[in-house]
Amino acid sequence: MQERSRPTIFDVASRAGVSPATVSRVLSQPGMVRSEKRTRVNEAVLALGYVRDGTARALVSGSTGAIGVVVPTLDNAIFSRAIQALQSRLAEAGHRLIVASHEYSPATEVVAARSLIEHGIDALVLVGIDHAAELWSLVDTSPLPLVLTWSIAEGRDCVGFDNRRAGRIAAEHLLSLGHRTFGIISGILQHNDRATARIAGVRDALADAGLGIPDWRISQQMFSLAGGRAGLAHLLSLKEVPTAVIGGNDLLAAGALFEAQARGIRVPEQLSIIGMDNLELAEHVTPALSTVHLPTAELGQRAAELVLARLGSAGEPRAIELPINLIVRQSTSAAAPETT
Repeated sequence: MQERSRPTIFDVASRAGVSPATVSRVLSQPGMVRSEKRTRVNEAVLALGYVRDGTARALVSGSTGAIGVVVPTLDNAIFSRAIQALQSRLAEAGHRLIVASHEYSPATEVVAARSLIEHGIDALVLVGIDHAAELWSLVDTSPLPLVLTWSIAEGRDCVGFDNRRAGRIAAEHLLSLGHRTFGIISGILQHNDRATARIAGVRDALADAGLGIPDWRISQQMFSLAGGRAGLAHLLSLKEVPTAVIGGNDLLAAGALFEAQARGIRVPEQLSIIGMDNLELAEHVTPALSTVHLPTAELGQRAAELVLARLGSAGEPRAIELPINLIVRQSTSAAAPETT
């Protein structure tokens, strides 16, 4: 049986009644082509089963059209929301996103980043600023644009939040309600500058109020509902039980809420709980979680725009800090009066 020949860009152009150059623009920069022509070209692409030759495209243009991103985990809605926004904005500009995760392992992150670079990407996006020296060496010796996210780094292109301020906001809210005995359920602090900064912010606010929090009232857990439950179980086993708990993210806070409910502890009457991120989950649990809102979808979009800007020109590094704010819901209330 004769092998069917692979359709070419000329075949698509002929079927759509446009020039090959127009087909190329539709596939790489669709915003530059009128909608009527885009529709005809896209219909021809689908009808013919046309697939661009990425190798040839890279040789001609010096670009693969691929952007790589390495995230700590895909098993967390907070990263998923940012990745979706990042991908959508890049797709509008004719680029595709390749995603890898490292599960909070610096060594695995190096391997993932190296693999993306070796397979051909035009730019790299990373989460945070705490990375292995080998990774910094890899990206600094590569000509690829690098954009950091979730944290702010001087002298680097980055889009992120003031994570230290996020911790302060959460603690100040609870302090304003009269709480004086705190517990924290955090993600693993090693190689996680965001979690470390949030705890530092909590300590800043407590210090301003003449209080402190020892390390033994900070439970490090995996970022999950189960981690939140285990974290609260640990805090409740302490001699001095907290009246307020700060979750390093909403998953941990929601897990703590579920553990409290399983133990018959009333939230917020007996225990106030606050999270960070403002996931959709936070609004729909009962009671709804107070939290610190981080605009993660905007982070993904702004990171994509910074990548696109860097693909066009070098320029001076830009640090984009996104605003954050407190969302007060039903999981926090005034501290119960002390009994004598």
